[in-house]
Amino acid sequence: MPDSDDVPADHPYGGFTSEVIELLRTAHSSTPLHQLLGLQFVSGPDPSVVIVEMPVAAGAFNGSGNLHGGAIASLVDVASGSAAARAGTFRPGENTLVTADMHVRYLGRPKGTVVRAEARVMRAGRQLIVVECRVTDDLGNTIAFADFAGMIVPLRQPLRPEGAAAGDAHVPDL
Repeated sequence: MPDSDDVPADHPYGGFTSEVIELLRTAHSSTPLHQLLGLQFVSGPDPSVVIVEMPVAAGAFNGSGNLHGGAIASLVDVASGSAAARAGTFRPGENTLVTADMHVRYLGRPKGTVVRAEARVMRAGRQLIVVECRVTDDLGNTIAFADFAGMIVPLRQPLRPEGAAAGDAHVPDL
């Protein structure tokens, strides 16, 4: 594995090699749910915060024509899991980061066209990483607030072992 100094510590995947970051990006962009929801990582002024945006679009609506709570929860899970991954002992190909617990408080519906999750690590232990996540719309309205706990567990085999796109054991589970 290349030296972890390939990537600056203030990068969203600080401490990971460029090769590992590319695997993480590929895993993210090839996930069908992420594609459906249009989830995109964006850079912000604070390198300790992971930011993920999602358009307020029909693919994420519920039956009443509003943004589905599950879509917001997925946005929170991706942002928080990514923040936890870079703060803990997660090492792609060596172990797995899983969501141990997540509580989302829905505070309002978006009035803008994009919702943004900003995730910050509150405490990172050897196995458990606790993250705080706020979701706002592009007009500054608070949509949701969440707390998340991710856990580092031994590497496991994918549920769908039939190929890389369906779950390759060498692609990071995040």
